[in-house]
Amino acid sequence: MAFDLYRAAASLYVKLEKYSDAAAFHLRLGSAADKCNAVNSQCKAYLSAIIIYLYAHDFQQAQKCYNDCSEVQGFLSSDQNRCAMKLLSAYEEGDAEEIKRAAQSSAINHLDHVVIRLARKLPTGDLQAIKKDVGGDDGDSLDEDDLT
Repeated sequence: MAFDLYRAAASLYVKLEKYSDAAAFHLRLGSAADKCNAVNSQCKAYLSAIIIYLYAHDFQQAQKCYNDCSEVQGFLSSDQNRCAMKLLSAYEEGDAEEIKRAAQSSAINHLDHVVIRLARKLPTGDLQAIKKDVGGDDGDSLDEDDLT
C-alpha cells in the first residue's frame, strides 16, 4: 500500500517536471522496500531514480545515486544494476546508440510506465558536454608539479 503512494507521488512530480523530487521519492520507495525485504521493488526504485536524474540532465547526481545504491547488496547483483551500469557508461562515452539500446532492456520494461516513457526519450541533453566533464576532471584537478 505504501509503495503505491510513493509511486503515485513520484509520478505526479514527473508530470510537474520536478525531477529531483520524483527521484527522491523513488529513493524513499527503495528505502521502504528495503525495510520490507522487497528486493525487487527496491532495485526497480533505484533504477527509476537513476533514469530520472539522467533524463533531467543531471549526470553527476545520477552517478552519485548509482554509487550510493551500489552499497546495497541486493542491488549489486540485480539486472537493474547491470542496466544502470550500461546507461551510465554509455553516457560517459557519449554513445547515443548504446543509450537507446540500454533503454530498451527488459529491466526498464518492468518499471513504472512514467519512468519507461522517460527512459525511451533518453538521451537528452548534450552528451559531448557530459563526456568532457567526466574526462576533464582527471587532468585539471591534479598537477604533478604542484608541491603545495
